[in-house]
Parts: sequence; C-alpha cells; structure tokens
Amino acid sequence: MTAKAGADAAAVKPPLLELRSVSKRFVRPLDVASRMANLLGSHVREEVIHAVDRVNMTVRDREVVGLVGESGCGKSTLGRLAIGLLAPSEGERYWRGASLAGLAPAIARKQQLKMQMIFQDPYASLNPRMRVIDIVGEGPVVHGLIGPTQRTEYVALQLNRVGLDPTLMRGFPHQFSGGQRARIGIARALAVKPEFMVCDESVAALDVSIQAQVLNLFMDLQAALGLTYLFISHDLRVVRHISDRVVIMYLGREVESGPSAEVFASPNHPYTQALLAEVGKLEPKKRSFVPVKGEIPSPLSPPSGCHFHPRCPYAMVKCRQTAPPLVKIGPGRWSACYLNDVAFG
Repeated sequence: MTAKAGADAAAVKPPLLELRSVSKRFVRPLDVASRMANLLGSHVREEVIHAVDRVNMTVRDREVVGLVGESGCGKSTLGRLAIGLLAPSEGERYWRGASLAGLAPAIARKQQLKMQMIFQDPYASLNPRMRVIDIVGEGPVVHGLIGPTQRTEYVALQLNRVGLDPTLMRGFPHQFSGGQRARIGIARALAVKPEFMVCDESVAALDVSIQAQVLNLFMDLQAALGLTYLFISHDLRVVRHISDRVVIMYLGREVESGPSAEVFASPNHPYTQALLAEVGKLEPKKRSFVPVKGEIPSPLSPPSGCHFHPRCPYAMVKCRQTAPPLVKIGPGRWSACYLNDVAFG
C-alpha cells in the first residue's frame, strides 16, 4: 500500500465514537402539592432541564479530545452519554461506525467494557468499605477477563502500571492521599481493558504538583496502551497541554471545535474568545481584562436563539431569534456564530 493510499484509508475510517444529534433532558415530576394545586386550577408544569441539546461529536482512535465549558454547561452529562451511563433523550451513539442502539444485553455488556470513566472526586468515587484489591479486581473477575485465582497478580500489574506499590492493595481508600486515590481510580478503569476513557475533571481536586504527575501518567498510558480520551475540564491550560482537539460547550450546545493549537491561537466564537481571555499569561506587558458578562442562564429556561446572545457583545437580532448552525470555518474547524456569515459571506 502506498503512503497516499494509507492516508486515504485513514481518512475514510469511521471514528471510534460518534454522537449524532444527541440530547438529554431531565424531567422533575410534579410532587403531591403541585398536583393538588393543578386540581384547584393552577397551571404548575413539570420542570425540564435541557442538559445537552443536539450535540454532534466524533472521537477518533487514539485521539485526545478536550471538552471545555463553564460549570453547568452539560460537559459531565455529555461524557456520561458518550459511554452509555446515561441514555440519550434523542440521538444515537455509534462505535466504529455501528449503532449502539438496540444491542442484545450480552453484546451491550461486552461493548460497555470498552468504554470507562474516571470520575472527578477521587474521595467519593471509591467505595470506602472495599479494599483496593477488590476495587480494582472486582470488575475483571465479574466479567470473566481473569479467574478468581489470578486476581492478586492481576491487580498488582494494574497498580504497577499507574505507579502504585502493589503491597498496598490490602489498604482501604481512606489510607491513601488524593493523588494515590486518583491512581486507584485509573487502575480500576484500566483493569477491564478499555479502548476509550472519559476523564471527568480527573485532576481538578488535586494539588497542582500532583496534577502534573497524573496528566503525565495519562499520556504515558495512552502511548503504551493505545487509549483514546475524552478529557473534560474547565481548566483551559490543562486542556491545551493534553488534547489534540478541543470542543467548546455553552449551555448544552457545542459552539466551537477544532485542533487545540488552532483554537487556542485564533478562537472564533465570541464565547471561546471570552474564555481564553480569562486564562492567565506570563507576559511582561500589561493587558486589559474583560470578564464574560453575566452568568450562564438556567438550563430550566434557556434563552431563545443562540444561548450565548444575552452575554455576547456582538449579538444581532437574528441571534435572539434562531440558533446558529455549526458551520465549517476551516480544515477541521467548526463554529456556531452568525458573525461567520459576515466574515465568509
């Protein structure tokens, strides 16, 4: 096969994971008091949280995709949708080009093992009543990846892989530091041999020096095991360091995506520009700092049109009326902003 043929084959290869028009709504049912009030003539409605709104996203094999946005924008919900911890209200998930909807239970369980999540809080995500050997070794035994007699040796291998002393496997979570607990969580995910891992603010609760160690561990594991990551974070500096491509979310919608170096060098969407303007820089000269005005609206009642328009300094009339589509603005670059109609129109 020629080099060109190999490149063409890679170009048409389906992504490892694809989300197509995925939405997630959480409905809070009416309580007894509200139902009684409706019987008396009130018009109390169920509360609907629009957590994720028609998001399209692809993650290619061995790629690190950074997912960025303010707290409450739907990042963690999208991560859970990606690996199947939550079922989408609308849309579909695809794995290597094949739909994951309607799989037989046995096939679905096998498929699920390929996708794992590392949670934000290393203190709350580990069962305090279980020893490390059980936390890490339970999954592979239950799913038949190893036999019960192989558990001790297998857990020792996973702990070595994440830089922990295997002699500590009889300990409980409270006996470990935050950085060690984070490594235990990583070892638990690796124990079932995943291909795709969602890292949900996995270093946010750690000291800065420990963050660097864990980030380096993620990259070493990717190189050694060929892993693919969806790295969720609000820390833009961390995302810039670790990701190949970045997706920016605002109030449940994707507003911009592209190669990390390009997005950080020349952000297109006004929200991305505002986010990057808030990142501290080591520069001798003074620079003006203008924070994003206002607060992110409630997902219970998102604004009409472009969700960012109430905070956008460039908002136009149609921004308030119709949501801008995500359009291609360059090779691998996408943005959802009507200003691009002016720039490229």
